[in-house]
Amino acid sequence: MTATDRTPADLLRSALAADPARPLVTFYDDATGERVELSVATFANWVAKTANLLQGELAAEPGDRVALLLPAHWQTAAWLLACSSAGVLADVGGDPAAADHVVAGPGRFEEGLACRGERIALSLAPLGRRFPTPPAGYADYAVEVPSQGDRFQPYAPVDPEEPALIVAGSEYTGAEVVERARAAAPGLGLTGPGSRLLSALPYDTWEGICAGLYAPLAVGGSVVLCRNLDRLGEDALARRIESEQVTATAR
Repeated sequence: MTATDRTPADLLRSALAADPARPLVTFYDDATGERVELSVATFANWVAKTANLLQGELAAEPGDRVALLLPAHWQTAAWLLACSSAGVLADVGGDPAAADHVVAGPGRFEEGLACRGERIALSLAPLGRRFPTPPAGYADYAVEVPSQGDRFQPYAPVDPEEPALIVAGSEYTGAEVVERARAAAPGLGLTGPGSRLLSALPYDTWEGICAGLYAPLAVGGSVVLCRNLDRLGEDALARRIESEQVTATAR
């Protein structure tokens, strides 16, 4: 949100400095009825705890590859920013066998066992609930993350010119993510602070991740991230757009 921001983590720090109380990510799952709203401060806290988990418990180092086998979800957004904070390469939907670590959600646990490094499982259940029993070979994110520190400091400065994101087979540096997000924002109807984008796009393409996280963050806006929106009727969608003060949509 400032000219000096070079990585997604920089964008989050600027958002936190500007207005920590404003909403940043509002998440709906229309299969479960879940709604979660995270302010900039709350989201940044999740990011810091997750980055500390990455750097401390997983011993992830700058340049390590983390396969994120996760859907569009507020916790996925936190992992993306945590990877940026630690200088770790987030490989969305990437091959677990080629990754140093894997983070997986329901339906992807068996696939993730191909990773020989540390494995973290997310239940993606409402309220971030723990698993009754974690999947074999995995640590439970909901168990591991609460005890992590609320502030994060990388062991080494993050280089914005190093690879930061892989999605749909394309690789981007941290600086490229920021530049592309800023460039995409006007086409998404994001005009600046106060813009609020409702996105139902999956996180398996650049367009989906950009609309569902990076572009709103880049302009000081916010995102209403909707999963399983096809279960919601048009009248109910119109009411959501009105109640959430949505200014643009990406579906």
